Amino acid sequence: MRRRECVLLSLVIWSSIFTLGGCGERNTVTNYQELPENVTSITFFGNKYEPENVTVIEEIISGFMDENPDIRVSYESLKGNEYFEALNKRMDAQKGDDVFMVNHDVVLELEHEGKLAELSGLDSISNYTEAMRGQMEEDGGIYWVPTTVSAFGLYCNLSLLKEHEQEVPENLEEWEQVCSYFVKEGITPVIANNDISLKTLAIGKGFYSVYQDNSQAEVFEQLNQGKGKLSDYLAPGFSLAEDMITKGYINAAAALETNKTSDDLAEFVRGKSPFMLTGAWAAGRVKSMDPEFEFEVAPYPVLEDGSLLVINADTRLGVNADSEHLDAALQFVEYFTRPENIQKFADQQSSFSPLKGGSPSSVQEIQPLISCYQSGKTVIGTDGFLELPIWEWTKEVSVKLLSGETLDETMEWMDEQNAAERGSQ
Repeated sequence: MRRRECVLLSLVIWSSIFTLGGCGERNTVTNYQELPENVTSITFFGNKYEPENVTVIEEIISGFMDENPDIRVSYESLKGNEYFEALNKRMDAQKGDDVFMVNHDVVLELEHEGKLAELSGLDSISNYTEAMRGQMEEDGGIYWVPTTVSAFGLYCNLSLLKEHEQEVPENLEEWEQVCSYFVKEGITPVIANNDISLKTLAIGKGFYSVYQDNSQAEVFEQLNQGKGKLSDYLAPGFSLAEDMITKGYINAAAALETNKTSDDLAEFVRGKSPFMLTGAWAAGRVKSMDPEFEFEVAPYPVLEDGSLLVINADTRLGVNADSEHLDAALQFVEYFTRPENIQKFADQQSSFSPLKGGSPSSVQEIQPLISCYQSGKTVIGTDGFLELPIWEWTKEVSVKLLSGETLDETMEWMDEQNAAERGSQ
């Protein structure tokens, strides 16, 4: 179902009256007071549309406008793929917003086209961890800034596991044993969506040893140059995904129709399946849906001797290089990335802070992820060193597997995309 939410926030020097109006699937908050002269208006476009997300963004925007009464910020959001389609159309038509959210694949395209402003001059850049700076920097420049470090996890229905005398799995053998048990009981154990579930599983398992060897920069450079095949690394992970489909751990037909962090959450809350693969940032949303069971989010138990965590530098902000109000846009991004605002946003997103000294979200259900994160048992889903649209390709591979294509067919397709991409450079 298409959901659209737009929030227009305006602040004037004197007292303001805000009116909330609804018009179908679009909501606006509009200030009907006459604005003072010489006010600069900038637009902020993003894919964070859920009410709880918009509320936090609204708080940050209001704080910025309170501190800068000569700048007005309006925020508009669209869900999922609709957002990125709209963003591309706006940028192609030279009608891009001043500030917008980007992901790994979009950055590759917009940076190549010179449409992203350089951000290394922001005061907040020095607050980021060394690991995040390594992701952000490109040939000495910075063209996006993250506001969270998101994680992907295995949601576990603790009550259902206890009822069946099963435990939260801590390695691949244990996970397969639990899944096999539930299949024999006539229960599909793993809820998966048609986007991030299988691809994060595959990326994590496929690249884990590379990260543990600290050889990711070298490996990704080889892939960037077309001197290696993605399938050499991702085939083991997607083989696991194919195996889970074949053994009935995942219902492929259902997963094809299941949208991420929406349909999957609704299905998990029904309490009929012990596991769900999706973003940990939805833990707070699941909790607010009042499930009649206890749950937690665990790292992916896909290793022979343990688990791993797939993470991303996330909710990335970019600034339109052609903005008519570039200074105001940069000023807003700098405010948004202050430590107190980053912490507020990361906490609400059930995520980790990308800043030095930042704390993980206090959401209780994601606490099992913290030790894995802090011990470095992590893989970056969209590593900045990999100059390939891996996020989109691995999503397509996931859909192909769920549609019945074989592992060999999907890996061949992915390698063909890689070869074509390198040939176009």
